[in-house]
Amino acid sequence: MRLISPIGPIGSMRPMGPVGHRPLMLLLALFSLLGLFSCEREPLLHLPNRQPETSFDLPFVDLDLQVYWNYEIGYGIHYDWRAEWFYGWDEEDERIFGEIGYKEPSVFELRRYHTGDVPYAPHLSVLSDIVEGRSFQGQYEWGFWDILVWNQVATFDGVQSLIFDEETSLDQVTAYTNSTMNPSRYHAPRYTNSFYQPEPLYAAYDRGVEINQNLDGFEYDPERNVWVKQLELELMPITYIYLPQIIIHNNRGRITSVQGDGNLSGMARSTVVNTGVAGSDAIAVYFHTRMKKDVPLLAYSRTVQAENTATATDAERVDIIGGRLMTFGICNTAANRISRAEALSDNNRHFMDVTMQFNNGMDSTFIFDVTKQVQERYKGGVITVELDMDTVPIPQRRGGSGFDAVVKDFEDGGTHEFEM
Repeated sequence: MRLISPIGPIGSMRPMGPVGHRPLMLLLALFSLLGLFSCEREPLLHLPNRQPETSFDLPFVDLDLQVYWNYEIGYGIHYDWRAEWFYGWDEEDERIFGEIGYKEPSVFELRRYHTGDVPYAPHLSVLSDIVEGRSFQGQYEWGFWDILVWNQVATFDGVQSLIFDEETSLDQVTAYTNSTMNPSRYHAPRYTNSFYQPEPLYAAYDRGVEINQNLDGFEYDPERNVWVKQLELELMPITYIYLPQIIIHNNRGRITSVQGDGNLSGMARSTVVNTGVAGSDAIAVYFHTRMKKDVPLLAYSRTVQAENTATATDAERVDIIGGRLMTFGICNTAANRISRAEALSDNNRHFMDVTMQFNNGMDSTFIFDVTKQVQERYKGGVITVELDMDTVPIPQRRGGSGFDAVVKDFEDGGTHEFEM
């Protein structure tokens, strides 16, 4: 992201501390992921005493999953999520879960911290603004500034889960969610219930931005009659999308439906908006699921051209349980700042559980260890587990039999192991 700050002529001035400290009017245009432009130093400026009309338009921001998940999940292993994604995404999925990927934000929260003549100093005060559209105009004093930007939360169902803590410390904003009424079964040692998913969150933070009386690093735009300082800020997601899917082979009507919910454990409860570093508390994240029946086992990338590259009759027909969940990512990690999974310091295990209904009216909660997949896909991605129903006994009582597809005795007898 680039945050571009045009400066207009100085209007009325008043002393601010030492002689020569005066407020400036800046127009901040919020973000572009497209390209970087160099900055040149201009000579001492003599500005007229009137404030012209100023505005700035910004280009489109591409947050497509295919671009965002363009990273390696191991040495030399390029991640192609579409080759793994069999569940697909139809109108009903979008109605239940929302869009499969990221949606470009249009309203932003802006926080400006003036640190006087000392860069990177602790924050003693903050100026808060809401920005609608692509530009902002506000007063700035000479000296150094820290600038924090994040998107205002928008939800497709009108209910917001994200909570922002700006009171505990002026030096950082912390985002977190609260717990649900649903129990968490695995690896959430401090919490007995699972937590709501956060909404998509994007942030950019720049420190030590200098605005001096010589206006070093500013360029003059004669068309708009403004002086422009270009700040290289990159607005990136600090919440991460996972696409879980359970592929059921040889079902033949034995599993008839899902309860409609699931949990992914061992994920972070919070994140620091300024840095994007996820918190240290491990929780289980609650998400919704849906079951599709008689689905041809063709990867999502191939279904777009299925008529030309493959036919449904050539593929195995399976039932698939799928969903979409948003998380703060892996604990103690700024996923956008690392390039390989080997850089993780994740000591948590990650379990996914889903409750399924059987044709005899009974239900069973299936638990899968997906630690390796979550750690490999530290920035988000597809989580796939497979069940061969010819090897799974039908539960004979209600209440969730707690079938563990990793390694665990099934309550009705027998030990079952599945390759993940």
